[in-house]
Amino acid sequence: MPVMFDRQFYYRFVSVAAAAALCSACAILDPEAVSDSGKMTVGVGTPVLSSVETQSVATERADAADDPEIWADPRDPSRVVIFGTDKQAGLYTYGLDGKITGFIPDGRLNNVDLRGGFATPQGERVLVAASDRGRMGAALYLMDPDSLKVTPWGVVPLDLAEPYGLCVGRRGADFIVIVNGTDGQVRQVKVEVGPDGKFKATEERRFGLSTQTEGCVVDDVKGLLYIGEEAKGVWRYPLDGEAKGVLIARAPSDMLKPDVEGLTLLREGEQTWLIASSQGDSAFAVWRVDGAEPEYKGRFSAVAGNGIDPVTGTDGVAALGGVVGPYGEGLVVAQDDVDSEGESLTMTRSRQNFKLIDWRVVKAALGL
Repeated sequence: MPVMFDRQFYYRFVSVAAAAALCSACAILDPEAVSDSGKMTVGVGTPVLSSVETQSVATERADAADDPEIWADPRDPSRVVIFGTDKQAGLYTYGLDGKITGFIPDGRLNNVDLRGGFATPQGERVLVAASDRGRMGAALYLMDPDSLKVTPWGVVPLDLAEPYGLCVGRRGADFIVIVNGTDGQVRQVKVEVGPDGKFKATEERRFGLSTQTEGCVVDDVKGLLYIGEEAKGVWRYPLDGEAKGVLIARAPSDMLKPDVEGLTLLREGEQTWLIASSQGDSAFAVWRVDGAEPEYKGRFSAVAGNGIDPVTGTDGVAALGGVVGPYGEGLVVAQDDVDSEGESLTMTRSRQNFKLIDWRVVKAALGL
């Protein structure tokens, strides 16, 4: 199922081969080209197998693929788009078969998130946002849920040392974009359509953590924001009001080995699960968070099998509960720092991609 891009932006779409040439130049200039992961220790969590892996991003021999996100059409959950960033080059889309369906060469994008039902004069759209480390802000895109056309919509400028983590949430009819930086600063803005049809962004609040942050996720139902402080753990904040955080999971600990990277929520019925990537030992920690306090449920790691290499040194992770194409109860998508066989501590990175994991497999492995 192809993901198309608005005709007026046709010049922004390039082939994968062209993207590779474009990315190679970007990687030379970017200090993030050397991964901050623990150089690919094989995961120590309860083993699970991936079902599918995506084509790798075009940038090679550099830290490139970073963060995924999943959209499934609520009218027809067989229609699925997986977004993934190449933080040297731009934004990819993938199908459930792992094949690339589109690419926007939009610079140094890091984390990506989305929410559907965004009202525009042209009808409802899916609001997609990505932290933009080149243009120092949050890059916005609109996807037409009928045609799956993705249109760049502009960049919200932010006064962060370097935009890094990003998440999107809904508060009633309001759409909220949260971006955090390498200096621990956090900016929360409301995004809406202005009278001229362009985006209007209004800062709602700002606060900071003491050290570098990245992964974040919003619980729309409970009005909560979770933020990963890479060397300290996972924090929980109210989405509104005074920003008083609670450290719900410390790092380093038996749950998390720094860096704490991607955060995602998976909702199925009355149950909500928080998943955090523990980059230091290539595992994913899981909590149930629909109650008054988080309940830690264990850790899993995607190991080699089904003809797919293991997931190691993970940056971003995304999850979506319910029917997602052939995944009857939900899907987890994780970034893999080295996409090849026989990973070891001394291995030279050649390419990076994303792995698809059936949520039913995770639940069975952890006894959820």
